[in-house]
Amino acid sequence: VDLSAIAGAEDVKEPDWQVGEHSELLKALKRSLAEKVKDVRLSRRLTESPSCLVADEHEIGGNLARILRATGQKVPASRPIMELNPTHPIVQRLKPDDAHFADWAALLFEQALLAEGGQLEDPAGYVKRANSLMLGLVSS
Repeated sequence: VDLSAIAGAEDVKEPDWQVGEHSELLKALKRSLAEKVKDVRLSRRLTESPSCLVADEHEIGGNLARILRATGQKVPASRPIMELNPTHPIVQRLKPDDAHFADWAALLFEQALLAEGGQLEDPAGYVKRANSLMLGLVSS
């Protein structure tokens, strides 16, 4: 389906706006989340969330995959694309050289997964990571 004729179709392809100023962040997130996501890119579609997960053009989305699994169907292996909201305060404050960057990257991914209705592979790890990062913020 060609969505380029629809108003607002600039979200169909990775926008080139703000990529330059976020290029190091995008590279660092791609490295940190390489086993979980196919790509990390900026998006204009997000307004309040720092990130979301979307299916690649030729792959099934998370919701359809869950439906297929629930009905006993085989689901092809795939990794989602993580889209970032470059105007969100969390994304703006993420620094690739931060000692806790890998934890922040994982937390962004896990929050996006939960927001789309997915299940965490390691709920206890998520809670531990979130608590550790929050403790670091309140201790500062």
